[in-house]
Amino acid sequence: MTAASGSGHGASSGQLIGRRMTRVEDVPLLRGQGRFVDDLPMPDALHVAFLRSPLAHGRLKSIDVSVARTEPGVHAVLTFADLRPLLTSDRIPQALPSGALRFDVDPQVLVKDEATYVGEPIAMVVAQSRRAAEDALASILLDIEPLPAVTDPCAGLEPGAPKARMDCPDNLVARQSIDYGDVDGAFARAAHRIKERYRLHKGGGHSIETRGIAVRPDPVDDTLTIYANTQMPHRAKQLLVAALGIAESRIRVVAPDSGGGFGPKAAFHPEELALPAAALLLGRPLKWVEDRRENFVATVGERDQDWDMEAAFDAEGRLLALRGKLCHDHGSCTPYGVALAYNAGTNVVGPYVLPTYRLDINWCLTNFVPCAPTRGAGRPQGMYVMERLLDAIATKLNVPRDEIRRRNMIQPSQMPYPTPIRQRDGSTMAYDSGDYPECQRRALEAGGWADFPARQAAARREGRYVGLGLANYVEATGRGPFESASLRIGASGKIVVTTGASAQGQGTKSMLAQLAGDVLNVPPDSITVVAGDTAGTAMGFGAFASRQTVTAGNAVHRAAIEVREKALKAAAEMLEASAEDLELKDGAVQVKGVPQMRKTLAQIAHAIGGVPGFALPNGVTPGLASSVDFPAPALTYCNGTHVCEAEVDPETGAVRFISYVVVHDSGRIINPMIVDGQVMGAVAHGIGATLYEWMRFDADGQPQTVTYGDYLLPSTDTVPRVDVVHMETPTPLNPLGVKGAAESGTIAAPAAIVSAVEDALKPFGVRIRDLPLTPERLLTLIRAAK
Repeated sequence: MTAASGSGHGASSGQLIGRRMTRVEDVPLLRGQGRFVDDLPMPDALHVAFLRSPLAHGRLKSIDVSVARTEPGVHAVLTFADLRPLLTSDRIPQALPSGALRFDVDPQVLVKDEATYVGEPIAMVVAQSRRAAEDALASILLDIEPLPAVTDPCAGLEPGAPKARMDCPDNLVARQSIDYGDVDGAFARAAHRIKERYRLHKGGGHSIETRGIAVRPDPVDDTLTIYANTQMPHRAKQLLVAALGIAESRIRVVAPDSGGGFGPKAAFHPEELALPAAALLLGRPLKWVEDRRENFVATVGERDQDWDMEAAFDAEGRLLALRGKLCHDHGSCTPYGVALAYNAGTNVVGPYVLPTYRLDINWCLTNFVPCAPTRGAGRPQGMYVMERLLDAIATKLNVPRDEIRRRNMIQPSQMPYPTPIRQRDGSTMAYDSGDYPECQRRALEAGGWADFPARQAAARREGRYVGLGLANYVEATGRGPFESASLRIGASGKIVVTTGASAQGQGTKSMLAQLAGDVLNVPPDSITVVAGDTAGTAMGFGAFASRQTVTAGNAVHRAAIEVREKALKAAAEMLEASAEDLELKDGAVQVKGVPQMRKTLAQIAHAIGGVPGFALPNGVTPGLASSVDFPAPALTYCNGTHVCEAEVDPETGAVRFISYVVVHDSGRIINPMIVDGQVMGAVAHGIGATLYEWMRFDADGQPQTVTYGDYLLPSTDTVPRVDVVHMETPTPLNPLGVKGAAESGTIAAPAAIVSAVEDALKPFGVRIRDLPLTPERLLTLIRAAK
């Protein structure tokens, strides 16, 4: 693993930025002292189990819970009718605003009269133990009439298709176009055209910790504290306030340690309202932790996309236009707006000059679990389409795959590069910085591109089929509108950072402590970071869209600078010295060259914290603290190149990785070790989406893969060593010059892997379009080509 160092950018003093440092979160986790939802000591809590819909689509005619209420250990059995008096409406008011939506399809807390996917919660049993609650579920009598299910998004938009929801006019929940330039004229003038169709699938997040919620009502101050492993605690609080109709001061949401998120925990699920409502109704603390089967059938995930695309290009292979249609499986309701398909459509452009483009996007309601982001959030699908089209162009013109990309790349001299595409918020999609050709060049060099033909020929003589794949990517990161952070030093001298950002295992606390320590010239492990607690920070957005270093990182950086300047100003008054002659070192402000003339941060904080009857130092405001809401002026775009070498067994369809190289540019890097981990983990996620993960359903919408015996994940024997090479082109859009990194490895992996597999099978003439590329599918392609 190699890493290139970058030049300084922004205000700092401790030179911690850019250093490989161990994470401050790791010691308690490695010692088994983590505090996950199921670890929280709540001995008086009752436990919850949910009765879930056995049908993908059905009309709930009646439900009889009378026997279940008499079962041993059962305290209550609650249905929609029981919870409705506590709620402001029949549905959870959470659809994100979008002009593309034709109607709102918000989820229900519990099924009222129509179930729309297998696993949708219908009733909840509250009992002394989880076992007792689950036993009582069997006593509930459910009369549910089957209704026709929509299980294919393309078929669901055909005339005469059944409705996925009886309360919606049709299945077309949203329609939008990305359209610029004279597309039809470009096709008419083009020397060449190609047409391809892709059917892509992406499964769930499958974090090691499933979803969990613990709720404690406090009758003393009439408040409700919710512990949930959500990625967005502040949004969860907003939705609870809106759904329950109670004041913000009565609700606190805390995100404790989290065993991964990867997108699904950003969505607000029905259980996150059901437990707080039930706790208010019963006046008892409640706990629910999702079991793995529930995770398969009830947690949001991404679903199918069908792309029908056509490319026009000149005689040298330069793109002139793309046009086509995208049909997106939206699932049964709208927990996360229309982000996924629009992300996919905009990410098609990638690091390339695309003069004209038209994509018509249709979102189809289906009877599957609601569709919401998993790592990459639609971008891997869009990038796959562009990279596959470029490979097809290279094949048609007999031009090397690297050269066809080089001819189409945006040049560094064109940065910043505005595209004609409008973002969801109406702003222009503009790339802020990057050197895409150099990134590809470094990746090809590190991956041994030049001498691969000799290696491939040698392998063929041995009867082995090896191939080398290439893919580029860009990713929009640092999504706003802002993130909040405060830094405070009390009379104890302890430094505490609070932020609206939240942690899901990606090292957020370490990153923020490193940034604060860099400015204040103290070790990161001496700083306490409180993240994901709505009581600690009034406003915030949390973990999604590779945003936290950009938004929360810059907020903490700016707050630390303000605290440092205030400490120097106060110490100058206390030491009767000029602030220019002072330095901050080892937790104290001292006169340069005269270390005995010093005031500790604790002494300074005590002095300006206020002593009754005594004045503050002249010109200094109270408190050694600062609060900053950092507004992200625009999205920042990271980029990179993947080069993958793989061997394929044409007799079994098995794919084995030989090497994997990523050259990654996320602007200025705070901690290369954390970025390495994020990139490698994201590549593993991309490998899973490409070769293994497939959430299958039958024609009635019944899930067929609900265990890890039939839904496969990449493991240590299938994920190769990933060599990460860092580039740094700082963005001009924030003081630190940083961009996000957490999803980028997933975005290019499917295209790079498929490119390698197709290259290995060149003697068979195999063309790969659909994902996932399971051995069964690959063998079918090989036999058809033969």
